[in-house]
Amino acid sequence: MSKPNEKPQFVEEEVKINKWDATAVKHALDDAVKNALFSSRPQLKEQFGLINTRLIFCTLAVGVAVLAHCWDFTHPFPESKPVLMLCVIAYFALMGILTLHTTFREKGTFAVAIEKTSNGSQRTWEASSDMQKYDDKYTLVLSVKDSKSLREATSVKSCAQFIDVNGFVVDKQVANEVNRLFNSLSAEKKEK
Repeated sequence: MSKPNEKPQFVEEEVKINKWDATAVKHALDDAVKNALFSSRPQLKEQFGLINTRLIFCTLAVGVAVLAHCWDFTHPFPESKPVLMLCVIAYFALMGILTLHTTFREKGTFAVAIEKTSNGSQRTWEASSDMQKYDDKYTLVLSVKDSKSLREATSVKSCAQFIDVNGFVVDKQVANEVNRLFNSLSAEKKEK
C-alpha cells in the first residue's frame, strides 16, 4: 500500500516496436525521452496546457457538430438551414484554429514541465521532436524558457542509436542523450 504523499514510480519496461514503422519509432522514442526527463528530476512538474488547449478546441468542434445534428433532428431541413450553416462555419473555423495551434504552437512538443528555482522564479522546459517519414534521423529539441531568455539544445541522431536490432528501445542511450541536453542548458544558465 502506498502512502498518499508518495510520488508514483516510473516502471521501466522494455518497449518493442516495429523498427521499420517511422511513426511507431518516433512515438516510442518520445515516450522514452519523457520518462528520462521526469524520472530522475523530481523538481520538474509536468504541465498539460498544450494538450488541454487542443482538447478544448476538439470538444467545442464536437459540440457544434452535435448541436447541428440535434437541431436538424428536431427541426427538419428547410427550417434548420440557417442553424446548420452557422454550425458548419463554426466547425470549420474551430478546425482551422486547431490546425494553427498544432502547427505553430505545439510544433511536435510532447512534454512541458515547470521547474521552480531556488530564487523563486520558474523555468519552463519543453521537449519536442521531429522525424521525417523515410528518414532515420530523430531530431530532439530541448528548450528552457525563463523570465529573461529562451535557450535550446538540439540533437540529431539516427534512431538506430536508440533502438537495438530486435526493436527494443534502449532507455539508457535515450537517458544519456536527454541528460546531455539538459545539463548543457543548465550549465549555460549557471555561466551567465
